[in-house]
Formats: sequence, C-alpha cells, structure tokens
Amino acid sequence: MYTSEEDPRSPFYGRTYSEFEFSQAVYNYYIHPQWDEFGSRTLYMKIIYADYELNFAVLELIGEWNDAIENDIMTLKRDVIDKLFAEGITKFILIGENVLNFHSGDRDYYQEWFEEVTDENGWIVILNMPESTQHDFRKKKLNHYIELIDLPEWRTYKPYHLFRKIDNDISKRLDI
Repeated sequence: MYTSEEDPRSPFYGRTYSEFEFSQAVYNYYIHPQWDEFGSRTLYMKIIYADYELNFAVLELIGEWNDAIENDIMTLKRDVIDKLFAEGITKFILIGENVLNFHSGDRDYYQEWFEEVTDENGWIVILNMPESTQHDFRKKKLNHYIELIDLPEWRTYKPYHLFRKIDNDISKRLDI
C-alpha cells in the first residue's frame, strides 16, 4: 500500500535496500535491512503508511529509545517528524511494541512536538509499548505529550481504519 522510499514527500525517499546484506543490529542481533536508520545508533524505524490528505502517518520503531545518551527524540524529531510535519502530517501513530528499552532525557522535544501538532488539531500516540518501557515513559511524564494506547490487534486494521479508530477514540476523550 505504501513504500516510503518511493514517496517523494518521505524523509526516506530514494533509499535503496539490500535484501541480503544485514548490517544494522539491535543488541547484537541483526535486523532486516529494510528498517530505516535515521541517525540513532540504537533505534530504527519504518514509515508504514502516510496519508497527506488525512494528515496522518504510521511509523513502526524497533530497538532501544535512548534519550539519556543518544538523544533519540531530538534526532527523530529533527530528521523525520519535522519533515513529515512540513508535508502536512499532524497525526502520528507510532508502533512501539518493539521498543525494548526507554531511557529518558529532557522533555523539550516531546513538548515541542506536542505543541506543534495540537496547534493543528493533531495528536501523537504510541501503540503497544511493552509494560516495562511504558513504566519508564510514564515515570518521566511523557505520556502528557504522547498518548500510550494498547491495541494488540492493530495489524488486523488497514491503515485508514486504524487511523479512524484512534482518531475517534481520541476525539471522544477530548469531548468529555
């Protein structure tokens, strides 16, 4: 349905991938070569889907989210999110079930991202982040900026339907 390397509006436009050469690793385990490197040494991603008319994107993450040493949020924000935002994306669905660890740092980039999208009636959610990772995320109160949602069956939805479900759920919460 979507390939980021063929989307001229994607930060990963024009990338080529080897199907046979595994060079990136998470905890000394090689990962599939189609995971995109975006400047972090411990966290990789894939833009699963982007819809510029409905202003949403689905991004999947894998690895260790390390703000304490690597400042991964800064790299993610500047090198991926800002580029998508410039193309009109204001609603972000991050799949976090493969974020194995989270190490917090400053909240500035989370706050900046949150303020930018909410000014445009947008939102940010992370789906299915593991409990231990959620604990560290909540401990730093980052869930004030990014909504943590458990939706184990997310893979059964087409991107449009996943977006509609989350958008409706968030709209209901805000209307209360």
